[in-house]
Amino acid sequence: MAEKHLIALDLDGTLLKDDKTISFRNKEVIEKAKAEGHIVMIATGRPYRSSEMYYHELKLDTPIVNFNGAFTHHPLDKNWGFYHEPLDVKVAKDIVEACRSFQFHNIIAEVMDDVYFHYHDEKLLEIFNYGNPRITTGDLANYLTDSPTSLLIHTEEDQLQKIRDHLSAVHAEVIEQRSWAAPWHVIEIIRSGLNKAVGLKKAADYFGIPAERVVAFGDEDNDLEMLEFAGHGIAMGNAIDQVKNIAKDVTHSNEEDGVGEYIADLLNL
Repeated sequence: MAEKHLIALDLDGTLLKDDKTISFRNKEVIEKAKAEGHIVMIATGRPYRSSEMYYHELKLDTPIVNFNGAFTHHPLDKNWGFYHEPLDVKVAKDIVEACRSFQFHNIIAEVMDDVYFHYHDEKLLEIFNYGNPRITTGDLANYLTDSPTSLLIHTEEDQLQKIRDHLSAVHAEVIEQRSWAAPWHVIEIIRSGLNKAVGLKKAADYFGIPAERVVAFGDEDNDLEMLEFAGHGIAMGNAIDQVKNIAKDVTHSNEEDGVGEYIADLLNL
């Protein structure tokens, strides 16, 4: 039997197919890995409320990394630790004010399960409505009173880099920023120093598993640190070039059971 490994799974574009389901093959291999004593966990940019269904579908009993590392907890063990590190509300409001100089569609702030929309937006409501959050709409400079777990700016492609450059120039020391994959031109902002690797390392330390026996899968720029941390940092076949360049290996795409096939091969399942 292979030594115990910790397997960290990104969701969108990685474990999940494009239709947001988990394939039979991926599920089957994950079950086998768990039966062999390996530890499986989720590490996602999603909030817990919109990843909880996959946590239960895979019958996990492990910690979970949400909001790209801004929130890590163990859904089944209250004593494990509750690590929530939001962005300072003053910084968030400064960013909202700065956005008035740029063209943007919307700004969304998430305070755990409370969602604040700068403008009403039916399309985005569909995405953020998972888990029935409490939703508030109105100018965030007035309505946002608590420090947000994450802040999202939805803009046009030609504005994306301009806004990111401004954020880098003004707020580089206090924020981490990422951009979503097309077709959504979204900048995601969390507190400085946070990423998926921070949460993954907490779990690895807790389980006593060294980095060389950590296997992590991802496809986007919010997976970079996690893949660098893991002894087996694996890029999906559909991953962006930046992720493939730092990954130790590349597997099949999310539509071709890339996660399951790689784990089965690595662990002889």
